[in-house]
Amino acid sequence: MSRMVSPPINQLEKLRQPLTAGEKMVFNFFNKNLPSEWEIYIHPHLNGLRPDFVLLNPNSGVAIFEIKDWDLDAMDYWVEERGGKAPKLYAQKKDHSKAFSLQNHNPIEKLYQYKQELYDIYCPRLKKNAGLAAITAGVIFPFANEQRVKELFSKSLLYRGWARYPEFHPISGKESLEKENISAVFPESQRSESFVMNKDVAKDLRNWLVEPDFASQQREPLTFDKDQKYFVTTRTGSGYRRLKGPAGSGKSHILGARAAELLGKGKEVLVITYNITLLHYLMDIASRWPASNGKTRTDITWLNFHSWCKRICIENDYEEEYKGLWRDQFEIEGNPLEENNEKEFNDEILENSLPELVSNIIDEDKEGNIKKYDAILVDEGQDFSLSWWNTLRKACRPDGEMLLVVDTTQDVYGKSHSWTDEAMIGAGFPGRWAELKVSYRLPPRALKYARKFAEQFLPTDLVDLPESKQGELDLFPSKLKWIQTKPEKVVSVCTEEMFLLVPSADPDVLAISDITFLVRSQKIGMKVVKELDKKGVKVLNTFDEDSRESRRRKMGFFMGDARIKATTLHSFKGWESRAIVLYIGEFMDRNSKALIYTGLTRLKKHVDGSYLTVVSCVDGLRQYGKTWPDYKEI
Repeated sequence: MSRMVSPPINQLEKLRQPLTAGEKMVFNFFNKNLPSEWEIYIHPHLNGLRPDFVLLNPNSGVAIFEIKDWDLDAMDYWVEERGGKAPKLYAQKKDHSKAFSLQNHNPIEKLYQYKQELYDIYCPRLKKNAGLAAITAGVIFPFANEQRVKELFSKSLLYRGWARYPEFHPISGKESLEKENISAVFPESQRSESFVMNKDVAKDLRNWLVEPDFASQQREPLTFDKDQKYFVTTRTGSGYRRLKGPAGSGKSHILGARAAELLGKGKEVLVITYNITLLHYLMDIASRWPASNGKTRTDITWLNFHSWCKRICIENDYEEEYKGLWRDQFEIEGNPLEENNEKEFNDEILENSLPELVSNIIDEDKEGNIKKYDAILVDEGQDFSLSWWNTLRKACRPDGEMLLVVDTTQDVYGKSHSWTDEAMIGAGFPGRWAELKVSYRLPPRALKYARKFAEQFLPTDLVDLPESKQGELDLFPSKLKWIQTKPEKVVSVCTEEMFLLVPSADPDVLAISDITFLVRSQKIGMKVVKELDKKGVKVLNTFDEDSRESRRRKMGFFMGDARIKATTLHSFKGWESRAIVLYIGEFMDRNSKALIYTGLTRLKKHVDGSYLTVVSCVDGLRQYGKTWPDYKEI
């Protein structure tokens, strides 16, 4: 019987967070000495926590281990009691400089937190009280004397009540590892059965432990078909290229790879987007292109358009003029407006005043102080105004390269109408559009229903429908569910549907952190996050009543985080996820319908299945929803 290891053994040398020397030693020890029924999870994405190892046996129990590579001779370490509080770990360098706290790295306290959350949140079917006996919490110091480690943490063990049960809270050092003494390192490892542990409990936990899709994908190099690779590796004679294609056709992948390709050739590259959150996604893509020969995250400039404008103003002593544009609009001076989830964008400041100010600053730069680039690449160009594009052109060096990537079907701000053929010629594009047709992202079944929505609800002149790859077999199952409900039930239904995604994945394992919740309304988003928090589920989200705090959250939003993701449809444009719960609460104008289409096309195919649940309280979509494979009214 082969052992379940996540991430797989052949991927361990490629992890973004490499294993330490001690962790490698411990993994080899466990893999060699544990019975094959024990599954090994390395740095699992556990609801925002990242323990070093979690071991799982569906028949006998769970174990969490913290590994510390510390050299106890390098510094002086001790633990002080604090009268009613957890004993505190301190350290002091050998030069007798000031002692400092290491309590945040105290392995006993970390394990205590892990064990409590495992019992309270991730294994809800464990028996009350007795269920804790199914969870081992151990510490391993691969390079330290075992007795010294036990003495160091004796007060911590005593405070937590663990000293009475050493078999469930083992502490070991280099001696036990060298002797391959599995009974000393993990006494419960030889247990073959348990009256509190079973396969249902194991499945509850496994969904929290298994490596998420986005993490494994990040280790894989980008692959392209012939047409896509041509756009990545070539430029036009003029240096200007406009590329359009439907959702999932690889536009962002081409742009990210092109940025990395140009970096590899020694070019200075600026990547510009409209929404802030998309930048993290593009950075992840660029890092997967092997021809970059550089540090794509640091050596390429990644900015959204408004941040670039603000940078130009501040660096060139036009900060007061910049603030003056917004002073009458916002309570906080200098807080740039970004995507607003409640109203349309037609503000004269954004359309004209800001790009005009920046354009004039560049024109007046006679000394060449303003940063210019060899290449400027713009993603989600359908969100851009023509004036924005022409302002960016002034930051491109002579004989440089400009790339504009668009999908007019996802024009959620109603700007595509300004990009006429005549305007395109004036913007540096004398030729025709370069086009992509095939969607590589969407599972075939989901693609069918996304096309049906676009054909039924979007204007035909701007629709660019995705096509399946010719001759492609449907090897990517997808579970599509439509829930029609009432406004007063939305929060509870959305919350419940996220939990229902996990058992619906049976027999496959869906990582909890692969789940994404998408919504237009910040207010509904905050309520759903609050409900999840009540259940102990942590969520990486971009919601906040304060626009500045919401902007800060967007800057920290990335799929590699270990929690469930929740954000607005605007902020998730260009992204993708294997498991989505999408709430639709408005269905008014063309832009709202384009936004819904954007949400439907965020689903990413996966050989083990993809999951899209739509929760709608819009009567105008009821008949469309009834065509879905799984339709319910609640």
